[in-house]
Amino acid sequence: MRTIVATHFVSLDGKVDPTGGDPELHDTAWTYRTVEPVQEAYELKGREQEEAGALLLGRASYQMFAPVWPDMAEFTRYNELPKYVVSTTLTDADLADNWGETTILRSLDDVARLRETDGGEIQVHGSVSLTRALADAGLVDAYHLLVFPVILGQGKPLFSDTDKPAQRLKLTEHEAYSNGIQKQVFEVLR
Repeated sequence: MRTIVATHFVSLDGKVDPTGGDPELHDTAWTYRTVEPVQEAYELKGREQEEAGALLLGRASYQMFAPVWPDMAEFTRYNELPKYVVSTTLTDADLADNWGETTILRSLDDVARLRETDGGEIQVHGSVSLTRALADAGLVDAYHLLVFPVILGQGKPLFSDTDKPAQRLKLTEHEAYSNGIQKQVFEVLR
């Protein structure tokens, strides 16, 4: 069975998208406006590319990343990986033709079947609505978080407020950087 890893930039108050999910306003620049960048804080991002066996994205994140990531030097490894997009509205005609193999999944049941296949780690980047749905369905196996020292107060939270039993996590890696960013890597305990 493959593992699903949700990887996110997150504020101290648990927000990942201060725009509230409006794709017209989506902006990860809040992370760079919050602190002075230090390279070592982003080591996790480079390592994720090496560990990834596939990308799993929601529709909105796919539509934001597909026009940009194929041409970015920082993300060249992702170009060769299979990509899976969870969407009930996208068609094959909507997929980028320059970003490698992409498969549309129509449901969380499709994601659960993908998880049962052979292959490497499946990473969820961005896609906070998808991350929340996957977590609520018990499909997230680990979280890679870079926690920024800011309280955004508004926007999309990383975790849903669904009434469900507590989910225990095991902290497997952590580090604090000189600019206040904290790396927190958690394994979901089952």
